[in-house]
Amino acid sequence: MKIDSNEMVQLTFAAELPQRVDLYVGIHKAMRALMADMLVAVGKMDPADDSEVEWIGSRVLQFADFCTSHLEHENEFVHVALEARMPGASARIAAEHVEHEQAIAALKAAVGKLQTSSGPEREHAALALYRQLALFIAHNFEHMQAEEIEHNQALWVHYTDEELLALHGRLVATIPPEETLFTMRWMVPAMTPAERLAVLQGMQAHAPAPAFAAVLDVVRPHLSSGEWAKLARGLKLAPVPGLVQA
Repeated sequence: MKIDSNEMVQLTFAAELPQRVDLYVGIHKAMRALMADMLVAVGKMDPADDSEVEWIGSRVLQFADFCTSHLEHENEFVHVALEARMPGASARIAAEHVEHEQAIAALKAAVGKLQTSSGPEREHAALALYRQLALFIAHNFEHMQAEEIEHNQALWVHYTDEELLALHGRLVATIPPEETLFTMRWMVPAMTPAERLAVLQGMQAHAPAPAFAAVLDVVRPHLSSGEWAKLARGLKLAPVPGLVQA
């Protein structure tokens, strides 16, 4: 593997910038965590177990739909914002989004082949899906890195933090509840304690109580006892009787 020195310089430069509103950091942490988990799940799947093949296949299809939705959110909100004040700024990433849509369709086709095959053919289909998924994830990791560096720099030049927060609010308002819960399940556990608390404090202050409770129920099983204790203290949640807080 060749390390691109220009990319390393860009990373250093980005790390030295004053903290700004970052539209990518949370959702991309969710995407990376989900992708890593998905790849491991497919890699250790037993092709001889029909129920496991069905379950893992359904997870890959859900993952594929989530990736499609993510692309649509970025196209409809972030890219539109970039083009409004810096025409051409999103062109390269938008072209990669088209390639990703094609790759997502291919992943779905590979799942169909896996689930309709049997015996040695299914073993080959399982390995083919694993390798196809690995390449898709590798490309996405590089793609997300470019977005976080190039697009953020452009957004920070042409938009204030208040405008970026308003943009984020409009985007989030279009996401259906079930997708929000799925996103929170992967995003919140992948965050630092400070990021996690900031996101959930915002929800605690503005979301309906049942919706906030649903998010906590989805997130809690994926946090360690120590992580949950820090979060509960920050959110000032009432302690659960009989539960020892670390």
